Amino acid sequence: MNMAIQVQGVSKKYRLYIDRARTLKETMLFWHRCKYHELQVLKDINISIKAGSTVGLIGRNGSGKSTLLKLLSKIIYPDLGTIMISGKVSTLLELGAGFHPDFTGRENIYLNASILGLSRSEVDERIGDVIAFAELEDFIDNPVRNYSTGMYMRLGFAVAINVDPDILLIDEVLAVGDAAFQSKCQEKIDSFRTRGKTIVLVTHDTSQAESLCDYTIWLDNGEIKAEGAPHDVVGAYLDHLSKLEANAAIIAREKYVDISEQSEDEKCNIQDVKRISVQEETFNNDFNNYQNKMKPERWGNGNVHINTTRMFDDTGNERYVFQCGETAKVFIYYEMKQEIKDLVFGIGIFRSDGLQCYGTNTYLDKYNQESYPLKGVVKITIDKLNLLHGKYFLDVAAHSKTGLPYDYLTRHWSFTVRSRIKDAGVTRLDHQWEIRGN
Repeated sequence: MNMAIQVQGVSKKYRLYIDRARTLKETMLFWHRCKYHELQVLKDINISIKAGSTVGLIGRNGSGKSTLLKLLSKIIYPDLGTIMISGKVSTLLELGAGFHPDFTGRENIYLNASILGLSRSEVDERIGDVIAFAELEDFIDNPVRNYSTGMYMRLGFAVAINVDPDILLIDEVLAVGDAAFQSKCQEKIDSFRTRGKTIVLVTHDTSQAESLCDYTIWLDNGEIKAEGAPHDVVGAYLDHLSKLEANAAIIAREKYVDISEQSEDEKCNIQDVKRISVQEETFNNDFNNYQNKMKPERWGNGNVHINTTRMFDDTGNERYVFQCGETAKVFIYYEMKQEIKDLVFGIGIFRSDGLQCYGTNTYLDKYNQESYPLKGVVKITIDKLNLLHGKYFLDVAAHSKTGLPYDYLTRHWSFTVRSRIKDAGVTRLDHQWEIRGN
């Protein structure tokens, strides 16, 4: 079988200096003081890529995707292992890398194309196509220091794409320029695939990995976590992210909710969710900070006090990340100073942009109960949480039938709904398609 790329036992590590010397004098005088620690970026990577295939590399930031691409393009070299490449390689890593700001766009085309391996006569043949593709006919003889960021990146993309390589390495650069130019870039990539070029694509857009790629590799902490059919690998990767985000929500909740107000049963349940790895906790720092900034508004006369709200799935596990269509249960823990006859409990679900997606309460649903315990829990089961992919906020309230607020909390907590289906709107409606002749 014809292989375009073969990676065998490749490992790569970097030195991260703590107090690196800045001058030659400092290097000579304090050479023994240069402290550093080694970061293993890639560990024993083995990959075989068939000629003419499109392979996607997915994974979280810092997983080693870009380092692997740089190794394939020979910008850097591995500490261990071998890499064999068959064919001319063009790399779309940092568009415009190597451009001289004082040179004109035309001069930089010759400079950049020569770096990518073209002779002057070959550039002469293709320069018209490069300029036309970049849409820079009126500015091509101006110094690139006067170019906008979009113009600069379009020129870099146009040079790299018109080298006509056998192997194209792409690192998150398909979103170049405006929508029309992005469409043109996509068409160019599609033409490369049709012509049997080999493409290795690093992307955080999992839908792009599924739609463009024949094969997908998931890197995690410098190792191959999974590889194979894009649908299967992307599904496993998204499930992994959902678990990390779910743990993040529970950690954030535990950190910012006053546990002293919880019942003994709740305290036990909260302790159960502490079993997470240091890696996951590091991943969740941004999420925790986000939750910390979330300041819910609260009002009411205080006759009822909502202690806290928690969410569970249909198996009883505490969850704040759901797949579209899953069962979600909301538990509202409350206590009241004295018995209240006309007590109503309600919830509201709002999208992150403030749009109300749904709201209901016990009065609207005709849930009748003669009396409520002074301290208890309200349980609301949503059989199918058919909200579309996104972040949502939960309002909870206790009020009278006439609307007098006892305790009302807006943006009391947040949860996430994930979906691999790219439909639009707010909710997913059950539906079927049928097409037939007249």
